Amino acid sequence: MARLQNPILNKGTAFTETERDKFKLRGLLPPRVSSQDQQVKRVLANLRRKPTDLEKYIFLVALQNRNETLFYRMLLDNIEEVMPIIYTPTVGKACQEYGNIFRRPRGLYITLEDKGRIDGILQNWPHENVSVIVVTDGERILGLGDLGAYGMGIPVGKLSLYTACAGIRPSHCLPITIDVGTNNETLLEDPLYIGLPQKRIEGTAYLELMDEFMNSATERYPEVLIQFEDFCGAHALDLLDRYRSSYRMFNDDIQGTAAVALSGLRSALKVTGGSLSRQRVLFMGSGAAGIGIGTLLACALEKEGVSETDACRASWFFDSKGLVVAGRDRISEMQMPFAHDHPGTKDFAEAVRSVKPTAIVGVSGRPNLFTQEVVKEMAKLNNRPIIFPLSNPTSQAECTAEEAYSWTDGKAVFASGSPFEPVTQSGRLLEPGQGNNAYIFPGIGLGIVASDARSVTDEMFLAAATTLSDMVGDSELERGMLYPPLTSIREVSKAIAVAVAKEAFRSGLSSGDKPQDLEQHVKAMMYTPDYGIPA
Repeated sequence: MARLQNPILNKGTAFTETERDKFKLRGLLPPRVSSQDQQVKRVLANLRRKPTDLEKYIFLVALQNRNETLFYRMLLDNIEEVMPIIYTPTVGKACQEYGNIFRRPRGLYITLEDKGRIDGILQNWPHENVSVIVVTDGERILGLGDLGAYGMGIPVGKLSLYTACAGIRPSHCLPITIDVGTNNETLLEDPLYIGLPQKRIEGTAYLELMDEFMNSATERYPEVLIQFEDFCGAHALDLLDRYRSSYRMFNDDIQGTAAVALSGLRSALKVTGGSLSRQRVLFMGSGAAGIGIGTLLACALEKEGVSETDACRASWFFDSKGLVVAGRDRISEMQMPFAHDHPGTKDFAEAVRSVKPTAIVGVSGRPNLFTQEVVKEMAKLNNRPIIFPLSNPTSQAECTAEEAYSWTDGKAVFASGSPFEPVTQSGRLLEPGQGNNAYIFPGIGLGIVASDARSVTDEMFLAAATTLSDMVGDSELERGMLYPPLTSIREVSKAIAVAVAKEAFRSGLSSGDKPQDLEQHVKAMMYTPDYGIPA
């Protein structure tokens, strides 16, 4: 019975006759032995009967808690259908309802009350060989804001993609939420809220808790990679600067988003023509994600021989106070490299007319900001305007795929953060590309683990972005796609992992010897969700 209740060991009705005798399962299961394929068909049929995406999410979480091997087989075989359920956009709704749909704990919660004893909490996790941790403090969940302890759905979902997309074993993954309170009044007033019912702490107390967590996590798991997820902009940048040189860590909202956006821009240039150095990108939103994209773009341009000043001038930012320009009041330190000498404006459409961008990128977390006026202005300036509304979930996108295509007569080169359905424009079926970070972070993680790199560098993200863009073929571009199909995500992650590992060995960041066949080395590390293979 214990084996049936262990999601890593459980096979359900797929236990063979011999296994049923060996593990004393005789009589505890229905008599007919099922194949894994039969189980997948049954699960998929039941999933499709669920009336809402949230009900589907709950069903999939229950499956994952019951039989992880079957969960990942079903996910891998049906990734285009299932990924939007376990991750964006449905995971946003699931996080909002996390306390109401909570069934069984998954991952670790570390709170302010645990200061001084985080070592002991990490010892409570039953798996010894953790290689990837995804951690959040729940303050900026997607574009939904502060969800406190309900943010646990994000690290759980991200690590599911680490396994499905890159083959990191489920038992090697650890989701963690750092609960330091919430400033969400609705949650604080809810007597059923499952997190700390107090306002967020800041300052020294916050940093001391994070420092203890980082020290304890790396002492418990010396080879672990720690991915930061959905911290607010200020904390995200500060913690990245604080830890990146001392720990094997990265921030996916900053660096992963930057790599997937840069890859999309490189793919778009295959359609629009021209070089990366001739692009001018205007961002709606100037938080950590946007600054991260601008910084990585500048890094790529400098590698092509562009001066630092000119590399920064490729990126322009617009926020709640208007166009970020030199001399404007209240410019943050992270905005300074991108505050150019230029007349200011508080109207985004006017900013488009003034800056004359080749691409607009939405990272605002607010919907409908790419208005018809804005998109049509982009079409006047560019024969093939690049339109990237990257905010998640779908409800927060700056515009929809249908709007971008219809307002430009199908000329827009489009990618979004969350998936949109195909659009028929002038008799042509266009399949909008999704700039999903799942194309980047699983491969980055696998490459770091495979190379045993001591740190994660910008050069690794540049290598990942280039590799991803190189995998987009002419047939995908013709259909409007700027990224490979999700069905090839394992090959994509493997290729990115190899590129990242090569960069680790090239830069001397690996503590081991480079394998003779690096691609085979990476492939051999990838877990496949088949019965008989330890999870």
